[in-house]
Order: sequence, then structure tokens, then C-alpha cells
Amino acid sequence: MPSRTEAKGVGAISSDGNLSTTHAQTPRKGFCSVRHGLALLMHLCNFSIDSQKMSLSIAMPAMVNSTAQLRPLNASTERPPVDSQDGWNGTLQHSEAMGPVYNWGPEIQGIILSSYNYASFLPPIPTGYIAGIFGAKYLVGVNLLLSSVLALLIPLAADAGVLSIIVLRIVQGLAQVMVSTSQFSLWVKWSPPLEKSQLINIAVSGHLMGSFITLLIGGFLCQTKGWPSIFYIFGGIGCACSFLWFLLVYDDPKHHRFISAGEKEYIVCSLAQQGCSPGWSLPIKAMIKSLPLWGILVFHFTQYWIFNILIMYLPTYFNSVLQANFRDSGILSALLLGTACIGTILGGLLVDFLHSRKIFRLVTIRKLSTAIGVLVPSVVFVSLHWVRFSFSASMGLLALSSVTSTFCQTGALVNILDIAPRYTSFLQGLSEVFAYLSGAISSTVAGFLIGQDSEFGWRNVFLIAVSINMSGLVFYLIFGQAKVQDWATEQNFTQL
Repeated sequence: MPSRTEAKGVGAISSDGNLSTTHAQTPRKGFCSVRHGLALLMHLCNFSIDSQKMSLSIAMPAMVNSTAQLRPLNASTERPPVDSQDGWNGTLQHSEAMGPVYNWGPEIQGIILSSYNYASFLPPIPTGYIAGIFGAKYLVGVNLLLSSVLALLIPLAADAGVLSIIVLRIVQGLAQVMVSTSQFSLWVKWSPPLEKSQLINIAVSGHLMGSFITLLIGGFLCQTKGWPSIFYIFGGIGCACSFLWFLLVYDDPKHHRFISAGEKEYIVCSLAQQGCSPGWSLPIKAMIKSLPLWGILVFHFTQYWIFNILIMYLPTYFNSVLQANFRDSGILSALLLGTACIGTILGGLLVDFLHSRKIFRLVTIRKLSTAIGVLVPSVVFVSLHWVRFSFSASMGLLALSSVTSTFCQTGALVNILDIAPRYTSFLQGLSEVFAYLSGAISSTVAGFLIGQDSEFGWRNVFLIAVSINMSGLVFYLIFGQAKVQDWATEQNFTQL
């Protein structure tokens, strides 16, 4: 591989913005670059939408009458066992005095909390297609601003009535899905092949960080400042991020005002070999027949099965199995998400190192990362039932699972960028449909099993999740590839 300052003969950008075949100097690789700045901005955007999504779950116990207990429809709203209710009621009285309290029963609370997902499966495919054609800058910025403004309005919507807050949450869910789907089209023009994993992982780790911070401080804010504060704070952060997005983000490096000539040449020239310009028409028949694509889509379904269970029910597990109180359950869940966030970033750096040094072929890296991200957590989840009486052992295993599961993000979950860069946005939207469908089914099944059998319910939940996840891994290992498919390229070339 050339050194950091060695000339690369893949081409350069002429004064009119076109690619020529002169030698271009490769800029020093590091985090002080516009492309890494874009990844950090995207991290903040993802942080904002996930913190806003989690806010209602954290605030709900303080919003409702203390006699209206919520069943485990959502992990973040679980209360401690009866023997710890005195401590909970003591902190709840303070938050009630600083915010309105509503007589919402368990059924109404469940509808409000789940309303976010009622229409989330609708926008991913059209959003991905539109972003791939017209660019993602304004699609991300406008929807992030919309979601943030709606977060600021949740206290008013709650006062207006149940229907108002349900409609608001449905619209907010649509806006947030558009943000998370359309942003992937930017990496088609911004991520050099050897930095793809680390840039994307920096961006998507914002989802975990948003959940981590909300779980960590959300309960404290509700108890000390009143539950409306959580919506004002995270809604305000989202508005600020949207303004930064409009000011600093461009759809491609060619038109960026502040990027250096060297970095512009490096990005454009490194992507010139891929033929990754967005396509205006979709080869639907070829996509349907593509087994590598189906391998990715099936894995999205199986991986998000267990991911959604953990996001929704992990505090419930701490509370009911490990006997942690409400506050500690939130903190423990936040710590596991924090370790996952760190693991996501480090995993991306490791994969790019292996790829840049040509230690493994890209397809080997993708499959090896995916296998680690499935096999280690599977062993952990099978073991949890037999170590449930040891708090330290359970936490150690969950921490190991939290870190290793992030390897899937550098494996199958980013593989669409390898096999079909021209249609990244559309296919990312399609994969999110599979993920949302999986989440809807898995959370329902988990709730039923836990409710039917408190002793063996968790064991059954984990065993079913492991079986499904392993089947997705086998399917991906058989059919997964990391080269651009014939139906997704303008030129015939192969990515090793």
C-alpha cells in the first residue's frame, strides 16, 4: 500500500470539477477532515432522533397517575417490584409536582408508546429512492428539524389529549425514519472504500449514544426538573443539530465550500473506480433474484429480532430477574449501550485496518465480523438462564454480548454499500422495512412469553432469539458477497 503522502495515480479533479488521469496526492488519513466531520454531524443527528424516541418511555412513569401501572410493553417505563415502590413513589411525587399528571391506564399508555411504530414501515423505501436521486442534505435536515419541533410540542400535545399525542408521535416516527434512511446515500459520495466502515460506524453509533444518555439522565431530569424538561432539552439539541446540518453538510465533496483540494481529490478519485453514481431506474427483477441481497435482508430481520428485544426489555430483565430497582435498571442499561457505542467505533477502525493492509479479502472481513457478532452473543444468551442468580456474572456476560454484537455493523449490516453502491439509499430503506417488521414481531412474542411464564419466559425468549439469529447467520455466510453485483454497476469491475 502507498504511504500517506505517496502519490496515487487514480486521477485528479480538474478546475471544472471533472476527473482527469493526473496523479493526485493522498491527504493524511486522520480525524481532522471534512468527511470525518460529516460522520460526527451524522452522529449528532442520530443521537438526537434516538434521544427523542426514548424520551417518552422515560417520562411516562412521571406523566401518569401513580395508580396506573404500566405492564411491560416498553422496557424504559418498567417500575421496580412492589417491595421497592416506596422509594419510587418518593421520587415520583417530586416530579409530579413539577409537571401535569394524566389518568392514562395501561392500555392507553401502551398505545401511546407504540404509536411511534404505527407507520414507520411506510417511508423507508420511497425515502431511500428519493434520497438516492435528489440527495440527502435537505431530506435529513428538514425531517430532523420536524422531529425536534414535535419533541418540543409533546407537553402541549399531552395536555390537548390522547389523540393529539398519538398523532404527534406517528408523525415524529415518520420523520425520524426518513432521517435514518436517507443519510446512507451521502456515504456513496463521501466514504473512500478503505474508510467506509469507520465513517459509517462513527455515524450510526449516535443511535446507541442517544439511548445511552437518555437512559442515564432521563430519570434524573424527570425527578428534579419535571418530565417536560426531557422533551425541551433533547428537542432543543435536535433543533441545534439541524441548523448545523444545513450550514455544514453538502451532498458531495465536489460542491463543498470548505473542503481542501487534496481531500476532494482523494475522495472522488478513490470512488471513481466503483461506478457508484446513483441510478435513476431500479432493476427490480435482478434485485429479487439476487441471493447476496437476500442474504443481507434476511440477516437484517434476524439480527434486529434480538436487538429490539434488548432495547425494549433489558431494564425489565434487570428489574425482574436481577432484582435491580428502577433507577439502577436504567443506569445498567445505559452502561451496556455505552459499551456497545464504543465497540461500534473501534470495530469500524479494526475492519478498515484489516482491509487497508489487505490482511483479509473484504468478503472475509464481512463474514468474519458477522460471525463474531452473532456467535458470541448467542453463547451469552443461552448461558444467562443458568447464571441468573449471580449479578456480576450476568453483567459480565451482557457486557461481552453488548461489545461483540456491534461487529455485525461492520459485517452484514453495511454490506449493501459493497454490493450495490448505486442503490444504497433504496436498499437501505428496504432493509429497514425488514428490521421494523422484525421488531414488531419480536417484541410481541417476547411480551407474551414473559407474561405467560415468569420463571422460564426469559429463557424461552433468548433461545428463540438465538435460533432465529443463527439461521440468519448461516444464510448470510452461504450467500453473502462483497463485490458489486452486475445489476448494480455501470462498468464491469470487481472489488476484492
